[in-house]
Amino acid sequence: MGQNIFDNEVPHWILKAREKWEYFGQARPPFAEIPKAGQRSVWDFPRPPAIEKSLKKLKIKHGAELVAASHNALAILETASPSTYYVPPEDINYKLLVKIPKRESLCEWKGNAVYWALKNDPMAPIAWSYPKPFQEYIILKDYFAFYPQHLECYLDGERIVPQTGEFYAGWITSDLSGPFKGKPGTGHW
Repeated sequence: MGQNIFDNEVPHWILKAREKWEYFGQARPPFAEIPKAGQRSVWDFPRPPAIEKSLKKLKIKHGAELVAASHNALAILETASPSTYYVPPEDINYKLLVKIPKRESLCEWKGNAVYWALKNDPMAPIAWSYPKPFQEYIILKDYFAFYPQHLECYLDGERIVPQTGEFYAGWITSDLSGPFKGKPGTGHW
C-alpha cells in the first residue's frame, strides 16, 4: 500500500510530479513583462514556492463584515503566480466561517488542504487551510488563505485584483508584473 497522502511527509509520487514544471523562477521567459520601478516580477518568484513574512496591513471583507485583518500574514511566492496571502488563525473572524465537510485537496508543495465557507453559504468555498502541511511548509499550519474572487481583499488600503480562474487565489497588486498564471492555456506555467 502507498504512503498516506494525509501524513506530513511528501510521498515519492509527489516529488516526481514536481519535476514536470517548465519554469522555476531562475530565468524570465521572453513573454514576461518588464517590471516597472517599484515592481517585482512573478517570474522571479521561485518554485518550490517561497514564504515571505508580510508586514502590510491585510483586510478581508464580505459586505460590511470583517472576515480577517492582520499585520502578520505570510505571502507565498511561486513562479508565475501573484502572491497568495495566509492569515494567522488569531486574526480570523471564526464567527463567520464553517468548515466544509468532506472537501479536501492536495497541493503538491504544501500538502492536504481543508476548505472553509461563510456560514450563510456553507458549501461555497472562500478559504482553505492546512491542518497537517508537509514538513517543508509547517509554518502554514492552521493559517487561512482566502479566494479573493469571492471577497473584498485589501493590502495597505489597495483593493487587490483576483487572479484569473476559480482554482487560483493570488492577489494582484500594483507592485507586481506578470503575466499571471490562471488564464486558459497557462496551466503549464
